[in-house]
Amino acid sequence: MSAKSVQILDYGIGNLFSVCRAIEKVGGTPELISKPDQVVEASKLIIPGVGAFERCVSRLKEFNLISSIMDYAQSGKPLLGICVGMQLLMDQSSEFGTHAGLGLIPGTVGRIPDIDINGEKQKVPHVGWAKLDLKVDVEGLGGQLFDGQLKNAHMYFVHSYHAIPLRTDDELVTVDYNGVSVSAAVGRQNVVGVQFHPEKSGEAGLLLLRNFVEVTDR
Repeated sequence: MSAKSVQILDYGIGNLFSVCRAIEKVGGTPELISKPDQVVEASKLIIPGVGAFERCVSRLKEFNLISSIMDYAQSGKPLLGICVGMQLLMDQSSEFGTHAGLGLIPGTVGRIPDIDINGEKQKVPHVGWAKLDLKVDVEGLGGQLFDGQLKNAHMYFVHSYHAIPLRTDDELVTVDYNGVSVSAAVGRQNVVGVQFHPEKSGEAGLLLLRNFVEVTDR
């Protein structure tokens, strides 16, 4: 397996084509995988996801992927969740009922407040570009993905729900949405999730994916 290989989980949900193209553009070799043994043997794993949380979890169960993802995460190898793939890393989501996630990062997934800082009703979902607010001295995989060049980067978002980590240290990046702080990235050790779509975020998004491709070469 090449040092530039990136395994992208294909469980019937997610913008796989765009993610694969973005990985290729930054010099990586994307490989779609869908079987438990392929997950465990992966070198760098991306979990994409779009739509409803419960649907994504159901598909992971249908493909018998839950335990293999847990085993992979515990191996210490890099794992990146994108959009709903980020939300799946949390303990549970309140979207359309209460549904259990992977529990790799303690916390929940809740709806973005529909009232802004001035008490005015704001539009949800949050759609569009937003500037990242990075925490300093981020360790682990998060520190390698969000280097200094991304300090004031803008990324593209499409979401109504966001992660709410139990530990403040696990919230790596936030964005301001009409005065309301919304999580943009969470992480712990070798596991990171981003709410935005790096594959749709121009050069800044490609930089983050390039950092992921090259993480084991540093």
